[in-house]
Amino acid sequence: MTDSASHADHIDRFSVGGQTAIVTGASSGIGRAIAEEFAADGANVVVCSREQENVEPVAENIREATADGDGDALAVECDVTDREAVEALVEATVSEFGGLDALVNNAGASFMANFEDISPNGWRKILDINLGGTYNCAQAAEEHLKSGGGTVVNVASVAGQQGSPYMSHYGAAKAAVVNLTRSLAYEWAGDGVRVNCIAPGFVATPGLASQMGISADEVDREAVERRVGTSEEIADVARFLASDASSFVVGETITAGGVPDVLESPDV
Repeated sequence: MTDSASHADHIDRFSVGGQTAIVTGASSGIGRAIAEEFAADGANVVVCSREQENVEPVAENIREATADGDGDALAVECDVTDREAVEALVEATVSEFGGLDALVNNAGASFMANFEDISPNGWRKILDINLGGTYNCAQAAEEHLKSGGGTVVNVASVAGQQGSPYMSHYGAAKAAVVNLTRSLAYEWAGDGVRVNCIAPGFVATPGLASQMGISADEVDREAVERRVGTSEEIADVARFLASDASSFVVGETITAGGVPDVLESPDV
């Protein structure tokens, strides 16, 4: 094998080209960036959100951007808390593209409140979207993922690793997603399915911009010493976890949170 051929093979292991992937919560932010990056790499992507009008433009933009390439896009309206809608999402994917290789469970939601102010309905809703949605999608996609040895990439949060004051419901749900990732990785490994997770820190999404006034344009991607990332940087991790390059990464949660917090040494 020539050096150039060896290099090409190495590059190909990092590619998701030729795969079919479902990306939930893909109308904006991290989900949209993941779908766009997968499609640009040659994957067929099925993008979904609760409103068709929010996700259809995403699919249209992807189709326009990949008109000369191999990637394609399909928009499907789907509330991940609705099991029948999730099953219809998977069926539409298989009908359109002939199978399913990767599932990215990105759909999520939260709101800020003191623990004592979170109503029972609010608590259940946040757990149902973040954890229940992951459960619904994974179960609905199981048969198709196992038939071809696919991957699952769950999107959790650093809030699920270290707690989340004023978003305790969200932190609890994401902690459960981290735990589910490891449990499911053990159960499905024998069927050739790799399950992993990403725990993003602060990411300059439209949501963060509205809450904290930080936009992606203000983030210097070349800077190492920072605590705010971009959606594209999370998409890079997702593509790695869905590619053959991560073949020995199973049941792991990759934290993408910028400079880590370090406990200061006590005065002596």
